[in-house]
Amino acid sequence: MEDSELRILTEEKPGRKKLFIVEGGDFSLESLPMTQEYLQVVKSEGSREGQRILHLKGSLNIHTVFSFQEVLRSETTPELIIDFTGVPYIDSSGLGALVAAYVGAQKTARKLAFSGMNTQVKALIDMTHVSKLFKNYPTVKDAEAALP
Repeated sequence: MEDSELRILTEEKPGRKKLFIVEGGDFSLESLPMTQEYLQVVKSEGSREGQRILHLKGSLNIHTVFSFQEVLRSETTPELIIDFTGVPYIDSSGLGALVAAYVGAQKTARKLAFSGMNTQVKALIDMTHVSKLFKNYPTVKDAEAALP
């Protein structure tokens, strides 16, 4: 094989995931396929008229952020609560989407609150000082009661 040639192979063995192998010259690179991630968003009405709750289930990250943003753009209710009870992890792109949600709410005079964030999510929001922007409550009921 010449130095400029690359070979791309796949290898499957019983009980293992498919491996992708790239070989060329003096190197060989092995990689597992990327996992497919999903973010489920379930909408429900809040305790008052004009109040909606988005219950999230799954990580909010680079793989799921676009579907999250699409749901947010479609929302027109004056009061929106985003429930993070089912969100184990947020990465920097997810954090950016939350900042964008805040900015969008400010532009449209929408009231926005978050609830149910776990320790990891709270730590990221506190560490980046983004917590100063968000109203975050322990439960959905607390958030519903706090929105005027």
